[in-house]
Amino acid sequence: MEYEGQICRSPMERSAFMLPIAVGCSYNACKFCTLFKHLKYRELPLEEIEAELIRVKEVGGNPKRVFLGDGNAFGVATEKLLRILEMVHHYFPNCEGINMDATVTNIQEKSDEELRALKEAGVDQLYLGIETGLDDVLTFMCKDHNLEDVYAAIERLHSFGMDYDAHMMTGIAGKGRGMENAEAIAKFYNETNPRKIVNFSLFLHEEAPLYRDIEKGTFVPADELENMMEERRLLELLDVQDVEYDGFHDFVKVRVRGTLPDDREKMLAKLDKAIEEFKEKDPIYSYVCGCCCELECYDMRDPDFR
Repeated sequence: MEYEGQICRSPMERSAFMLPIAVGCSYNACKFCTLFKHLKYRELPLEEIEAELIRVKEVGGNPKRVFLGDGNAFGVATEKLLRILEMVHHYFPNCEGINMDATVTNIQEKSDEELRALKEAGVDQLYLGIETGLDDVLTFMCKDHNLEDVYAAIERLHSFGMDYDAHMMTGIAGKGRGMENAEAIAKFYNETNPRKIVNFSLFLHEEAPLYRDIEKGTFVPADELENMMEERRLLELLDVQDVEYDGFHDFVKVRVRGTLPDDREKMLAKLDKAIEEFKEKDPIYSYVCGCCCELECYDMRDPDFR
């Protein structure tokens, strides 16, 4: 199968087989996102999905975990999702779990019966773009929910035995609000118990709707030093058990990852070292003009980026 668009998934899913079941994102309205703006959302036919499963099986594939793409695969109608899950287990009998991205609205739109059926069919975790713990920032960024909605959606997932994994972005609240956002999102995570936290940090391209706000002065971005200080405060405040954390930045070669709380001090020490280094440098902002493909990208396999 030829993948359409830009592949974006948690690095924690790097060992999972990625099976596209849709192209793009059915919501596609978040101000900061450009991943799917050039794509018209559509679902892939079952025949094409099954052909990809057969192809992988015939070359010896039998993955233990499968990640369904793309932007919010959980929004696909439950009847079709269940058929896809059935095919996955048929062709990959050793599959132990199936993950995918979801929006809060996707969860709201599923009935209790549908959530129960999806859990029984092998969906055990969903990635949610929490982004921030501040309601005004969620509204400004055109997210499809508020915090009350997220609490309710996660409570429903937990009631059916499903976990959630959080995508977030330091810097999303803008200049001067990093500490405020760190404290708010830490409080949220402490109360909702994610299994994984992936911090991509805010990266802006000129094609993002949010870039217009930068031009107008209605959004002032934080520099990467403030983003690292926000990340440090978050890690300091998180009171969670056995949670995998991975935080990285696009424009600075700084990455911290580990399991909380065991690796907290190690991660804080690495951030402290980076923060002291960047205090001596001119501010660096993670936004660009021009083609994304022209950017220098850091290889996360590089030992210096670990």
